[in-house]
Amino acid sequence: MAKKDKHVSETPATAFLRHHGVAFTEHVYEYVEHGGTAESARQLGVEEHAVVKTLVMQDERAQPLITLMHGDKQVSTKNLARAIGVKAVQACTPEVAQRHSGYQVGGTSPFGLKKAMPVFVEETVLALPAICINGGRRGFLVGIVPEVLTRLLDAKAVSCAL
Repeated sequence: MAKKDKHVSETPATAFLRHHGVAFTEHVYEYVEHGGTAESARQLGVEEHAVVKTLVMQDERAQPLITLMHGDKQVSTKNLARAIGVKAVQACTPEVAQRHSGYQVGGTSPFGLKKAMPVFVEETVLALPAICINGGRRGFLVGIVPEVLTRLLDAKAVSCAL
């Protein structure tokens, strides 16, 4: 099990949270390539449903957007497109995602993004008492209350989970 008290240097995400006075906990784990939220949840001893992944996507005009989804769910791009009023949505390639967000894939946080993008969150994420979400580096999650997503990111609730 990863040590939860291991110090992690500041990231754009943690700087953003501190700047806005957000209380958060730091959770460090051993990053495993292609391990995803199942691996981080296992190492940290938390439910994968409460680990929220940050997905950089784009619409049919190549306009970027962020989708926040439960770790144990997938995004229905058809339902997401319908919910946000665009024709189509697809995941960005890792290179494009990094260019838009400023983060390496596997370490993408919705906080402290390089470029402002609209943020959409699966509505059931907002009903959880607490979530773990990427803190801006591979192998590093922050624990927050979901209300932070709507208050600081103006995240819009959508129903697009599969």
